[in-house]
Amino acid sequence: MISSGPPPIRVLLVEDHLLVRAGLRLLLESDPELVVVGEAGNRTEALAALAAEPDVILLDLDLGGESGLDFMPELMSRINGSRILVLTGMTDHEMHYRAVKLGAMGLVAKMEMAEVLIKAVKKVHEGEVWLNRTTVARMLSEMAQAGRPSEPDPDEMRIASLTEREREIIALVGEGCKNKQIAERLFISEPTVRHYLTSIFSKLNVTDRLGLIIYAYQFGLATLPAARSGKKPEPK
Repeated sequence: MISSGPPPIRVLLVEDHLLVRAGLRLLLESDPELVVVGEAGNRTEALAALAAEPDVILLDLDLGGESGLDFMPELMSRINGSRILVLTGMTDHEMHYRAVKLGAMGLVAKMEMAEVLIKAVKKVHEGEVWLNRTTVARMLSEMAQAGRPSEPDPDEMRIASLTEREREIIALVGEGCKNKQIAERLFISEPTVRHYLTSIFSKLNVTDRLGLIIYAYQFGLATLPAARSGKKPEPK
């Protein structure tokens, strides 16, 4: 009797661009050891697609109006044995490091060769990590510092939990921008702005916009209008 071999690795694609998703599906399924069992373009779809019980979740960090980092903790709390592999076009090593701290088993840059992505999926499925040198060096440095006794600063921890998009929104709030103006500046919807503000209020432990502005000025997350203006406006 001929053995059928192990079942294929089940992959969930979380990527907001339909064409990119289609390309990833074709690429991954060109390998007989891989099969795509679901696709998602945002948080809601990703959480629903977990019903397919993927072995590996290929997660893009930039999902248009959302960041994959924002709902990674929720993904981690719901998956049962699945492993997250981040696919990113960003060169922000701080974001890469945060993704790993939140539970990602690996990172693959979008400019890598197709063979690299397929190999990374297989290695992560086997329980290995797939990280670039910068992220590994950062983790080793933190581990070295961990042995030194220190009292964590609550505000530093709160600020460190902010995403890049949340920092952008805080800076615009500090400029006096309303939700509609923020949405136009960042090319996102007003409901998305409100969603980010709710998350920001929770992370920074403030209750309203005024509290956020005061906090932002206090900790350098926004610049006072007077300080932003390097010179007085010239008289007409």
